[in-house]
Amino acid sequence: MTATLPELLSGGPYQSYTYGYPHKTAYRPLTEPVPLRDAWAAENRQNLFLYLHIPFCEMRCGFCNLFTVANAPVSLERAYLDALERQMEVVRDALDGATFSRLAIGGGTPTYLEAGELERVFNLLDTHFGVAQLPASVETSPATATPERLRVLAERGVSRVSIGIQSFLESEVRGVGRAQSNAEVFAALDNIRAARLPGLNIDLIYGLAHQTPQTWLESLETALTWTPEELFLYPLYVRPLTGIGRLGRTWDDERLELYRLGRDFLLSRGYVQTSMRRFQKASLPLESEPEYTCQLDGMVGLGCGARSYTRHLHYSSEYAVGRVGVREIIQDFVEQPAGAFGQITHGIHLSENERQRRYALQSLLHISGLNLSAYRQEFGSDALTDFPQLAMLPETDLAHLQTGILTLTPAGLEQSDALGPWLYSPAVRRLSEEYEWS
Repeated sequence: MTATLPELLSGGPYQSYTYGYPHKTAYRPLTEPVPLRDAWAAENRQNLFLYLHIPFCEMRCGFCNLFTVANAPVSLERAYLDALERQMEVVRDALDGATFSRLAIGGGTPTYLEAGELERVFNLLDTHFGVAQLPASVETSPATATPERLRVLAERGVSRVSIGIQSFLESEVRGVGRAQSNAEVFAALDNIRAARLPGLNIDLIYGLAHQTPQTWLESLETALTWTPEELFLYPLYVRPLTGIGRLGRTWDDERLELYRLGRDFLLSRGYVQTSMRRFQKASLPLESEPEYTCQLDGMVGLGCGARSYTRHLHYSSEYAVGRVGVREIIQDFVEQPAGAFGQITHGIHLSENERQRRYALQSLLHISGLNLSAYRQEFGSDALTDFPQLAMLPETDLAHLQTGILTLTPAGLEQSDALGPWLYSPAVRRLSEEYEWS
């Protein structure tokens, strides 16, 4: 049964970060492997989103639940790139004629790779998928945003670099196991600006241990020194098998106050809010947004840990967070023969109802809102009939319905991490709850 809004909100605003639906914890080994070519045969293969995952970092932060491993040996990096090349050849052949509109390289930290290895990555992508002219986003870190690496990104036309700073207070980042000095951070940000990359995003976290409203504002003020095109403000989450998760501590009482403080600060400084987490310069068009919020277009994931989306099948490699589990999955990936990349063995089949949920959920959590006419055009039904609980949102001032678009109010937007899970199907919720973390 769907919870009532009072029941929902009583659980607090920070229940689960919904950046995609269904989450990878709902993926399972498929009963029968699906040939990659068959999975994409009936799909529109034009203007797809291309994502490449580099699962390497120089350190593992205490809050991190990403699919990544710290301080991998050079031999593993090279073996990983060799495996990527084999996978790209198979994917290109299976998706014959596919074209792409956007590229993102994430991780991990893609710039953990040396400049020469980054060159190889871009050469492979361009050879197999023709990405030379695509808008591209790449993640980096303070320790790896070096002039040599950034020069590669600039020469390859990368349009956006995202750097995880988390806090400009050294004591706060040390509290989550992050060895990071402000001297290193400032140099990295100066390097990014010197490289003349068009878009800079800075990630910050609120809810850190010993963080106060004053130190939070200090971090935000410092971030604006580099006039970033966008900022992501992330609440601290305590997840299984992360360093903080093992400590059994949370800071729930502080997060909403800090969120509101950060939101109001950025709105007063010429930024607009496009989701609970993302703030962009008001002078930029919304189309500049790099978030993958399109509810219908497909995504092709490359590399171990990357997800791929077709209309009726989401798939990836196996998922893990713990160091041993991640290393084992990466080792399996680098040892795979080319033929193995042509079979999908791990994912989730989406029913029509799950497709509808995904569309409604991802639309609603974005500033553009849920367009009821567009929903009807895609599914031939009414979203408010398919999901009658949505009618509760305007009644409680968490959303407003105007010109056929259901859009969250500021009060609703700050509840995004509760409203997302509220729209999960019972089946997906059960799968995620039953997932065995490794």
